[in-house]
Amino acid sequence: MKLCILDNDILEGHLAETYSSFGAMFIRLFEGVGADWTMAVFNTQLGQYPDSFDDFDAVLLTGSRSDSFSDAPWTVELRRRVTALLQARKKMVGVCFGHQLIALCLGAPVGRAPQGWGAGRMTYDWHRPDLPHSAQRTQIALLASHQDQVFELPPGATLVASSDFCPVAAFTVGQEVFCIQPHPEFEEAVSAYLMDKRRDLLGEEKYSAASASLQHGHEGEHIARMVVAFLEGPAALSAAV
Repeated sequence: MKLCILDNDILEGHLAETYSSFGAMFIRLFEGVGADWTMAVFNTQLGQYPDSFDDFDAVLLTGSRSDSFSDAPWTVELRRRVTALLQARKKMVGVCFGHQLIALCLGAPVGRAPQGWGAGRMTYDWHRPDLPHSAQRTQIALLASHQDQVFELPPGATLVASSDFCPVAAFTVGQEVFCIQPHPEFEEAVSAYLMDKRRDLLGEEKYSAASASLQHGHEGEHIARMVVAFLEGPAALSAAV
């Protein structure tokens, strides 16, 4: 498996020093669950893309501080390329901003959520027990950091996870697309750092509750295993059941 990671942000300060990039976080995550893949990172804000997506089996879009619906030139170019990849039925994974951008390219409405920021450890109802590593699962807990949301499922998509706060928290489209709003690649320290930076935006009540939630852990590695099996196809799905 050769995975192209389109990194949609540039980390700064402590995050850059500790984790390098969102792309590096995903490499660490997938390697940590045993994925023996070739992975290459391209930063879309810097205009970096592979010479050909045909050189890769799948494409992953990371999160970003930016809006998926922005008119910034790099975001417009990313949407153009993602639309072409979807039309070509390339296997794709989207996380947070990536989840939103893929949904937008598939025709779903995306925008600022009236319920405000989602932060810390959040619990979601799980609707796809048929997916690998999902047997008997009814809920999953993951780390979130977002103020934008996908408002409706894209045409042809299947709902995977939801909550009252985030009704479209994850979805699939056939065997080609797996998208999720929260961050399986985050460690608790990443969430804590981002919440500290946004304390005033979150408000003291939400900040305190979200910070306290981090002590309960999260299930990012479970999502990583699901994504590995999803991308590796039917053989991996059979082995994972």
